[in-house]
Amino acid sequence: MVYELRDKPTTLGGAIGILSNGLRLFDRLGVYDELCAKGYAGGQLTVHSAQGGMVGQQDYVGWARKQTGYGYLRIKRVDLVDVLLEAVKREGIEVRFGVRVTGIEERGDSAVVSVEGGECQSADLVLGCDGIHSLVRREIVDPGFVGEYSGFAGSFSIIPAASLPVESVDMMTGLHAMLTQEGMVMVNPCTANKDEVMWGFSREVKLPESGDSRDGWEETRKAEVEGFRDYMLKVLDNARGEWAEIVKNIVGKTSVVKFHPIYRLPLGGRWYKGRCLLLGDAAHAMSPHAGQGVSMAIEDVFLLSRLLEDPKRALPEVFAKFDEIRRPRVNEIYTLAVKNAGSRKKTGPWGLWMKETVFGMYMSVSGALGLDQRGLGQKHLVYDIDEVEL
Repeated sequence: MVYELRDKPTTLGGAIGILSNGLRLFDRLGVYDELCAKGYAGGQLTVHSAQGGMVGQQDYVGWARKQTGYGYLRIKRVDLVDVLLEAVKREGIEVRFGVRVTGIEERGDSAVVSVEGGECQSADLVLGCDGIHSLVRREIVDPGFVGEYSGFAGSFSIIPAASLPVESVDMMTGLHAMLTQEGMVMVNPCTANKDEVMWGFSREVKLPESGDSRDGWEETRKAEVEGFRDYMLKVLDNARGEWAEIVKNIVGKTSVVKFHPIYRLPLGGRWYKGRCLLLGDAAHAMSPHAGQGVSMAIEDVFLLSRLLEDPKRALPEVFAKFDEIRRPRVNEIYTLAVKNAGSRKKTGPWGLWMKETVFGMYMSVSGALGLDQRGLGQKHLVYDIDEVEL
């Protein structure tokens, strides 16, 4: 039984990236072809200079693709949800929308979940897959462990490709990035036929004066949306070259912008208690700068499934083993995401020049020496949770 707080599948969120390690597991679930039919597969990374020209270009999943058979997919979150809900439906699993859980308690060898309206449901175990603001974590597993603001925020939108010149869309062969003094602009098709394009701007943003509060962020969101286009055009004012003009055009064609302050959970914290276990962002929410949020969650699922297949393992042993195996992997990707976020930090003209230089040298040396073809920066993409010894 799946309980979902919202009353219907939501369209919240933009387009997310899924890398090799996650795509391989989706294939094992039997939904890979359906996902590819909706999302855009393209592993080419092109970094543009704000002064015109190209900083560098490489297939950043090429080695991983050769090792695993899977590359990179950019897909709208709503399309991913639709595919998974159809798969759940085919398996006869009930999903109940508009249900608010009010309590979870252990009674003997069962966990009893209470929902608004007085209904109770008994189960062998409860999985908290309810995100960074998890009720299961907050009420049961680790009440004192809360999310923290990462210091970064993203503004993003999805626009119809038909609103852009054909030649601009033709240039979009994968993920395009451009560094600015204020942060990083990213552009990526997000549908199989490239009829929709996702773009976003990731940067440092100070907490509002009212502090780390919902009201403060709502005020910031309102200000972001109302003045975003003017702000972006100001950021891009000194940008030169063909790609800069394409980005300016994209900004000008944007009518809806969503502002997303990025929260994460600190490393550590409890992941289980009694018959309750946290999965995905509820256990280890991290910033999106490693592109691994979805893949970390599905790795959780596959490991837990393997552990539960052994009837000799008691539930406490299953949860303890899950924790033991997943911690090092989660810590590795969490640290990578923090490191990658550094390229989004605000800087001056010399700092921007230095970032572009470092990016260009890395990509040039990597290509010239064939390091990218030997797995440099891609080793974490070939990780297979099904090969981990239990």
